[in-house]
Amino acid sequence: MTSRWYPDAYVFALGVVVLVAIAAMLHGASPLAVSIAFGNGFWSLAPFTLQMAYVAIGGFVVATSLPAAKLMRRVARQPSSGRSAIVWVGLISIGLSLVNWGLSLIFSGLLVRELARRSDIRLDYRAAGAAAYLGLGCGFTLGLSSSAAQLQANAASIPASLMSITGVIGFSQTIFTWQNGLTIAVVAAVSAAVCYLTAPCPGNLRTASDLGIDLSTIEPAIAKDRHPADRLADSPLLTLLVVALGAGWIVDRFASGNPIQHLSGLETYNFVFLLFGILLHWRPSNLAQAFAKAVPSVSGVLLQFPFYAGIAAILTVPRNAAGHTLSDSIASLFIGASSGPVSFSVVVGVYSAFLGLFIPSAGGKWIIEAPYVATAANALGAHLGWTVMIYNITETLPNFVNPFWMLPLLGILGLRAKDLVGYTAAQFVVHFPIALVLGAVLMTTFN
Repeated sequence: MTSRWYPDAYVFALGVVVLVAIAAMLHGASPLAVSIAFGNGFWSLAPFTLQMAYVAIGGFVVATSLPAAKLMRRVARQPSSGRSAIVWVGLISIGLSLVNWGLSLIFSGLLVRELARRSDIRLDYRAAGAAAYLGLGCGFTLGLSSSAAQLQANAASIPASLMSITGVIGFSQTIFTWQNGLTIAVVAAVSAAVCYLTAPCPGNLRTASDLGIDLSTIEPAIAKDRHPADRLADSPLLTLLVVALGAGWIVDRFASGNPIQHLSGLETYNFVFLLFGILLHWRPSNLAQAFAKAVPSVSGVLLQFPFYAGIAAILTVPRNAAGHTLSDSIASLFIGASSGPVSFSVVVGVYSAFLGLFIPSAGGKWIIEAPYVATAANALGAHLGWTVMIYNITETLPNFVNPFWMLPLLGILGLRAKDLVGYTAAQFVVHFPIALVLGAVLMTTFN
């Protein structure tokens, strides 16, 4: 049913463009002004789009390296039962997502396959696969690869129309607050409990073998007769020289100022991660192959982000000389539905989760929401940094029922979305009310 009637995320993006354009014109902006705003804003997120693509690629590259594979085998030996293995996968998925969501998705998927090869435990392959998706469902927006937090922390990434509303919001006001640390702990504990309680009993358990999944791995063959160019591609010499060159920049970067401030810069974050991936793959040929395999995972980001930027520009088109915009009108609705920062937190959480069902892109959707959400937050006296985090806490939960970001994981596991959604939907049902209450209660600690 879902596969037949649920449109592609790109179709939703186009639909939102049309709806927002019509709304702006009904609001009083001229069709020409709307068209000009869309065109002017279309490429305003180009640097940020490329940087977010590299977040995913860097995680994929690191996760598929040989050292990561060796670590994975050691990690896979730790659980003593199938049920504990499912919880183990879930916690690792969330932990890795705080560093990089691409790393979490790929490493956790491969970890499930490794655990499924063990003959001494019976692992429900579907429940373990759902646990591997926890990082994308409730983890990564609380960590370093949070696109909303990263965008707000980088002045160069913030569109001019948004900069005048929010200014720069550093990590010290978002992901590096004690409130977010507490949120991560609660999310991890709740996720682990749901994994444990929803793991099938022995009579309903389905292993990879039961599902007809082939877990064999085929190692790539290396030709014996190598040309000089091939030998150079298989030599670590160039890798070591490039890594040494980049290491000098990294040391100088972190030595000159606040390390947290530098870490909040996407250019530094991505450079460190990619350089680490280059080193882990050791040979240029290995890195090139991993990079090529990673690129398809970011096609949605590259295609859709420019349209989200165009939508944000349309939202801020003034309808008259007074400068009143569609974003201002939507902000007024948020203000009218809220009596203060606490109720505003609940409204933002519900709205962000609902919109997330249709636009499964944390960074792109924040560009759409930010102008009016931040305007309302300023008017109500709500903490802007925690408003970003309320968005982060609730926005990703619809990923549990919208399979868009599940596709790379499904490819690794050899499963279909319907095999996992039953388990992930349970996570959504439990997490959603907890997220709303947690966000609202913690908002009071900033007053």
